[in-house]
Amino acid sequence: MTDESQENSRGLLQRIGQLFASEPENREDLLAQTRSMRERDVLDTDTLGIIEGALQVADMPVREIMIPRTQMVSIRANMPPEEFLPRVIESSHSRFPVLGDDPDEVLGILLAKDLLPLALEPARMERFNIKDHLRQALVIPESKRLDSLLRDFRISRNHMAIVVNEYGGVAGLVTIEDVLEQIVGEIEDETDIEEDEHWIKKLDQDEFTVKALTPIEDFNEYFGVTFDNGEFDTIGGLVMQRFGHLPDRDESIMLGDFRFTVLSADGRTIRLLRVTPLSGEEQDLDTGSGKRANRG
Repeated sequence: MTDESQENSRGLLQRIGQLFASEPENREDLLAQTRSMRERDVLDTDTLGIIEGALQVADMPVREIMIPRTQMVSIRANMPPEEFLPRVIESSHSRFPVLGDDPDEVLGILLAKDLLPLALEPARMERFNIKDHLRQALVIPESKRLDSLLRDFRISRNHMAIVVNEYGGVAGLVTIEDVLEQIVGEIEDETDIEEDEHWIKKLDQDEFTVKALTPIEDFNEYFGVTFDNGEFDTIGGLVMQRFGHLPDRDESIMLGDFRFTVLSADGRTIRLLRVTPLSGEEQDLDTGSGKRANRG
């Protein structure tokens, strides 16, 4: 280390020491002092976000981030490979809960990589027994705190946990990625759709991609419409209300003079939408309240 870098390190430590000269009395005090560091350029925005996320998981129960049972991609133990393999391929997941005859009976976790030999030797499919390839499932209550779960993941070397309710029934699942995203933000991989840096991107004359977090007022200004932003701040919230459930990728609805198609979604929220203006005939078919209630 050069003299200059040593001096810079000492300067940074001195500044941090000055900010923490008075010991924080509680978490709110700690957050206030940490945010003060950002204001004084001791920490950057990303680092501040990670610190806030790490403090947040200490209080957050699993139920708040789990993928609900209705959104789980699971496999039944009695399914032959030719029946469950299309589901494995379509989902692009790496781990799958395997259920018995009772949907609340979790037999274990199947890893997608353990299915690779079937691609090399299709003859193995006839004698494939899914129970021979199961890993033990980590089962946790809905009330478990995320910081404790992260510790369990590290100790058990599991990446997925099955969440059960107070009656022992399956409530959902949670992965190590779900927990880490609460700390560092969204983690994307090569299977995720790449999003443009702008809220709205025009693809052609009649097709746009719109981030779900786009403020409704920005959407209105761009398209010259008057969707109501009294109840929801973002276009994703408005679309989610119209669906009435967490939609899967490629699900579509008509709202106002547009068709909204989900391009990207995770277990908790919509992320990216394709927006297509409706033709006159399609608008006539949209008899729901969205158009009349939200358009001037």
